Amino acid sequence: MDFISGEIIAVDKPLGWTSFDAVKRLRGAIQRRLHVRKFKVGHAGTLDPLATGVLIVCTGRATRRIEALQNGVKEYVARIRLGATTPSFDLETEIDRTYAWEHVTPEDVRRVLPTFMGRIMQVPPVFSAVKVDGKRAYNLARKGKEVELKAKPLEITEIELLSCDLPEIEIRVVCSKGTYIRALARDIGVALGTGGHLTALRRTRVGDIGIDVCRSVDEVLDMIREAEITFPDDYRLPENPESM
Repeated sequence: MDFISGEIIAVDKPLGWTSFDAVKRLRGAIQRRLHVRKFKVGHAGTLDPLATGVLIVCTGRATRRIEALQNGVKEYVARIRLGATTPSFDLETEIDRTYAWEHVTPEDVRRVLPTFMGRIMQVPPVFSAVKVDGKRAYNLARKGKEVELKAKPLEITEIELLSCDLPEIEIRVVCSKGTYIRALARDIGVALGTGGHLTALRRTRVGDIGIDVCRSVDEVLDMIREAEITFPDDYRLPENPESM
C-alpha cells in the first residue's frame, strides 16, 4: 500500500464511535508502519456516533480528494419512531415530549414520504456541527443556550418505505451533502401530525462507494499491519523518520 501517494479506504464505522475515533485508530496504525510521528489522514463526510456505515478515509496526498468525495450523493437506511421527540432528534438525548400517533396509518406514511422528494429546505438540528457566530451549535445546545438555525437547501432524490410497524417505520433515503436524517425524522413526524425521532441510522453509500466494499475497523487495521508498503518515486525517507 502506498499511504503517501494516497489510499482511499472504505470503513464500516461502528456504533458509538465518532468519525474522528476511526481516523485516529487508522492514523496511529499507519504512523507505526511508516515509523513517523505525524501523518495526514482524514475522512470524507462525518457520521454521528449513533450512526454506522460507510466512512471514507483518505491518506497522504489522497486527502486532497476529500472535498470531491464528500460531495457525492449519500444513501441511508433510517429507523424512525413516531409519537415522541428528543432535543437532538435521535437517541443522544432523552424524550422530551410525547404525542398521539394512533391516528397514523401505513397509507398516511406512504402519502407523506414523497412530499420530501426533490429540492427542499431543511432546518438543521441544534445538536449539530453547524456554526453559530463561530461556535458549534451542539456546544451551545449542550449548555442550554437558545440556538436558532436557518433553513438550508438540499435535495432528496429517492425516499422509500422499507417497513412500517407503527409507531416505527424504516426508510431508505438518497440525498445530497448536508442532509440531516435526524431532521428529516422530525419533519416526517410533523407532516404526519405527531412527533418523530431517529432510533437507528446506517449510511449505505457515499458516491460510488457502497457498504458492500467496506471493511470493519479491525479488518483495516489488520490490512495496514500486514500490507506491503510502497513509496512514490519522488519520496525520500528522512534520515530520522521518527522526527516527522
